[in-house]
Amino acid sequence: MTNDPRAMTTRKRRHIDVCLTGPVNYVGVSTGLERYQLPYNACTQTSLADIDLSTEFFGVDLRAPVLIGAMTGGAELSGTINRNLATAAQQLGVGMMLGSQRIMLDSVLGERAAVSFSVRDVAPDVLLVGNIGLAQLTKTAVPEIAKALDRVGANVLAVHTNPLQEAMQDNGDTDFSGSLDRLREAAGELGYPVLLKEVGHGIGATAVAELLGADGRLPVAGIDVAGAGGTSWSRVEQLVRYGELRYPQLADWGIPTARAIVEVREALPDVPLVASGGIRTGMDAAKAIALGADVVAMARPLLAAAIESAAAVVDCLQPVIEELAVCLHGCGVADLGSLRGVNLIRDP
Repeated sequence: MTNDPRAMTTRKRRHIDVCLTGPVNYVGVSTGLERYQLPYNACTQTSLADIDLSTEFFGVDLRAPVLIGAMTGGAELSGTINRNLATAAQQLGVGMMLGSQRIMLDSVLGERAAVSFSVRDVAPDVLLVGNIGLAQLTKTAVPEIAKALDRVGANVLAVHTNPLQEAMQDNGDTDFSGSLDRLREAAGELGYPVLLKEVGHGIGATAVAELLGADGRLPVAGIDVAGAGGTSWSRVEQLVRYGELRYPQLADWGIPTARAIVEVREALPDVPLVASGGIRTGMDAAKAIALGADVVAMARPLLAAAIESAAAVVDCLQPVIEELAVCLHGCGVADLGSLRGVNLIRDP
């Protein structure tokens, strides 16, 4: 990948434009959540007003099991987006992931770019997740990464592993050899819990086996499956790079979100788990949690609203949270712990 920070800023703006106006959704792959049904209980003994969606994630209390997913940072518009998202997160009591903070590591533009990630003044209480690429997480970079996390007041670091996206990106990072060794080495010295995530092509059983390695030790504190079925970042990068879809098969490649949740939870029964990738409704969220996720994350559905205002973001997210509460009420459970014990009905 090019190390020119100005080129990175330009590319991030192109990402925003393409995600706002381009055909970036998966076409041949769905999340798989539609294949599951939440059992309906006409004799529920719950009161909708008393449904409890609260949870704790990485030591921070959330009023609902929702994170605003990683979007962007490093440009003027990115700053507007992040502050609107953060203000909404504070109002709703949900968490927020920042976009990649790589540009903050640049000695020239880092401090100026940091402004676009600085949201603690409007979101003092939210779970704030920093973000860096696996390619940037090295032992030598740990002090600068820690400084970037300190600068924004993050609680957790998300490390994104995105080989398919990088392969489609102009001058992308395409050498992932030794990346897990670097992850193990750096994560242990960082001083922040690390959440490993994809960007929308899925983490499944094969990746978890690689992650555990021969000794069976997990080097990270949590996983965001970021499955296929929502926004395809292979598709986004092709549109940014070529202005067209040059490799359509690669644009629809990934592990569906539902399958990723099941595979990761089966392999890692006690690890904090985020379900993202095509989560669009409260029903999607309910199914994802019943399948094994602790929280869900949403990103692109909030992008246009984030450019407009914090109130517009609240207007997008509030119905999702309200629908999730109705889902619990309608299937006869009063809290998230009970929802995780619900057996979904799998369509033939």
